[in-house]
Amino acid sequence: MNGAPAREPALWRRILQSPFTRLILLGGPLVVMMAVSDDLMKHFKAAPLKSIAAAAGMAALATAFYAGYARWVERRPVGELSLSGAGREWATGLLIGAGLYSACVVILIALGMYRIDGLNPWVFVIPAVAMALKSGVFEELIFRGVLFRSVEDIFGSWISLAVSALVFGLVHLANPAGTILGAIYISIEAGLLLAAAYMLTRRLWLSIGFHMAWNYTQSAIFSGIVSGNAPEPGLIRSNIKGPDLLTGGSFGLESSLIAFALCTAAGVVMLIMALRRGRIVPPIWKRGG
Repeated sequence: MNGAPAREPALWRRILQSPFTRLILLGGPLVVMMAVSDDLMKHFKAAPLKSIAAAAGMAALATAFYAGYARWVERRPVGELSLSGAGREWATGLLIGAGLYSACVVILIALGMYRIDGLNPWVFVIPAVAMALKSGVFEELIFRGVLFRSVEDIFGSWISLAVSALVFGLVHLANPAGTILGAIYISIEAGLLLAAAYMLTRRLWLSIGFHMAWNYTQSAIFSGIVSGNAPEPGLIRSNIKGPDLLTGGSFGLESSLIAFALCTAAGVVMLIMALRRGRIVPPIWKRGG
């Protein structure tokens, strides 16, 4: 016996659950929380453990807000933050992020452009934890969890990949030493890789792990400039000399051909894997049913 047909949600609920509303009601507060986290980190800069606690607390609050919005407003399971296998995917992202950045440095060393002058005390690796937490969690929630998913819901994976990557690159122009070239590189190498990580797993843990490890390794270990931000001393005291095309100049290694080649290649590999596993979502007008 057939049951009664499912009732269509009321108009107000359909509006509330739409991708456009998600961008405002979910994305907006997350951006505000990220700004608050940044302010707290600056306030506690002289006390690294307090800075880490503030960043971790705000990241936890943002994650809870994201999950709560999905459950109670969108009325859906929060698959992208599922805890099943989360540790494995996050750890894999950490290895990929740290490995790719280390590979870039090894290439610079081989070219004679990166010289290690010595080591700082081990406590120099602590402050960057807060920055890695903030960038890894907030930026992935906002750019992949909100922006990518919202655009994909209507226009499909390919357009969403292009839009989210472009916006992700452009926001880095706001950094102190932001450059057009750096924004373009970030859009392609990081925008592609991070979106592909989400498309491959349909979860955020892999991209969060990569994002955290890349930024942390860059700053805390190799004392590199992170995306045009002010440089901070890390474990290794280094001297980088060479053409900006290979070193990234004042923007950091993300604006180098070396990082561009390695990260883009990794992103393409994951994108091909996602394609083969049928993880590409078509535009709404091409979906059946």
